[in-house]
Amino acid sequence: MPVLKHGTPLPDPRGARPDGLVAIGGDLSVPRLLEAYRNGIFPWSANPVTWWSPDPRCIIPIDTFHIHRRLSQKLKQQKFRITFDQVFHAVMEGCAASAPGRESSWIEGEMFSAYAELQRCGHAHSVECWQGDTLAGGLYGVCLGGFFAGESMFHRVTDASNIALAALMQHLKQRGFSLFDTQVSTPHTLRLGAIDIPREEYLLLLKHAIELPIRF
Repeated sequence: MPVLKHGTPLPDPRGARPDGLVAIGGDLSVPRLLEAYRNGIFPWSANPVTWWSPDPRCIIPIDTFHIHRRLSQKLKQQKFRITFDQVFHAVMEGCAASAPGRESSWIEGEMFSAYAELQRCGHAHSVECWQGDTLAGGLYGVCLGGFFAGESMFHRVTDASNIALAALMQHLKQRGFSLFDTQVSTPHTLRLGAIDIPREEYLLLLKHAIELPIRF
């Protein structure tokens, strides 16, 4: 397993272990993170830093994304208010907090400062779902060209994270994005329309997406 040193390029993701691990070590600087995402790799821990590119890879097709009737009705009732990039750090905190079925989180320490710096550079974005003045849920992710990597989502009110996702997908479709990455499938993302595709197919879609002249 390659151990990264300062300035060492990330390995080709096609050489990942069967579990998707590509390399260990290095840092979480903005240049390193952008290098990783451009090559279909993402970090999944900070101490030590581990770099991953699973096969298959999970995506949610933007053009065919749809929500079930109950959620659609909630959107029409406008019980929630959606904003973008208003409280990025608070969204990360919400995603890192323990919840039923998620007693621990990979979002800690260095990860906070690394993605906050990505956000300051315009490469990470948050979607906030509000109920009144209360942050009910949200999500955040990384953006390059027409590519968006959904990193994590949370809710404090039922369906708030799903409504944030629906708002994001509508925004991405309107802007002309072509690829929404969810990294690995979970029962929840599969219910939202996520599909697994071979890593090789994902890398081709990624190459096309990051070259699109699109801004979030």
